[in-house]
Amino acid sequence: MRRDRPAQSSQPRRSESRRTGPPGRLRIHLLRHAQVFFYTLGQLSRRPTSMLMTAAVIGIALALPAGLHVVLKSAQQLSGGWDETRQISLFLQRGTPEDEARRLVRQLENHPRVRQVSYISPEQALAEFQRLSGFGEALDALQENPLPAVLVVLPALERGNPAATESLLAELRENPRVDLARLDVQWVKRLYAIMDILRQGVYVLASLLALAVLLVVGNTIRLAIQNRRDEIVIVKLIGGTDAFIRRPFLYTGFWYGLFGALIAWLLVTVSLWILSGPVEKLAGLYQNSFSLSGLNIQTTAILLVSGIALGLVGSWIAVGRHLRDIEPG
Repeated sequence: MRRDRPAQSSQPRRSESRRTGPPGRLRIHLLRHAQVFFYTLGQLSRRPTSMLMTAAVIGIALALPAGLHVVLKSAQQLSGGWDETRQISLFLQRGTPEDEARRLVRQLENHPRVRQVSYISPEQALAEFQRLSGFGEALDALQENPLPAVLVVLPALERGNPAATESLLAELRENPRVDLARLDVQWVKRLYAIMDILRQGVYVLASLLALAVLLVVGNTIRLAIQNRRDEIVIVKLIGGTDAFIRRPFLYTGFWYGLFGALIAWLLVTVSLWILSGPVEKLAGLYQNSFSLSGLNIQTTAILLVSGIALGLVGSWIAVGRHLRDIEPG
């Protein structure tokens, strides 16, 4: 009889293993994660004030770099964008026939580093000068038009690369039909340098505030571990693994990161809505259509993913550090 027991008991094990094969084990694994997922949400909902205060701190830390990123991106609309600051004006030799000027326009339009070319005839240049200068009657006394034809060239170059713009300017200046080529390169360099500094500043600020989020989440999870120390000891005594104990704390960090990202989205959206009216009014005084753009889908997704990732990483670090210190006595 004793030899028959293993044979009798092995049959249920084999049938049970068949019932809980890879699909069954995966289903059970997902079910346990779902239970812990909603259990941690319920635990946080029992302490809404504490949860909202922690999530608000995370939200403010995430909202600052996100808001600056949106404002910096919107600033590219100033003065009709940066393209106008990169226009190259080519003043042709006086007396250049119009057919040759038109031929030069077609050549430049086929240039791989030129996006657009506009032709301004001497007559158009004189008419515009009369309109803007206020010397209409004095200019009518001129025997001939002193103004040359002008080609306005818009480079097809990547923004933030003034060296390439200078290279194109030097190439166009070598054309024998060009008397003078002008571009305010120093202004372009200053503009790009300012925007690069601001962009790098946003990255530095985002890194520092991301570290602050990790510290906030880590400290919150550490306090939660200390409050549940006795419970963790009991679970370890009955054979609970570190992965089983770690799971609810990781999901707690997930919820903190998600709620913090949602609060950050709300803060940025409300702030941009408050500022949009005064900004548009100020731009209107300068005959400009500048306006603050809101958070698009891509930026919102990055904000949510960043908040969740920081919450998970902060809780993982805190659990890995403090869980080892709790052992049954």
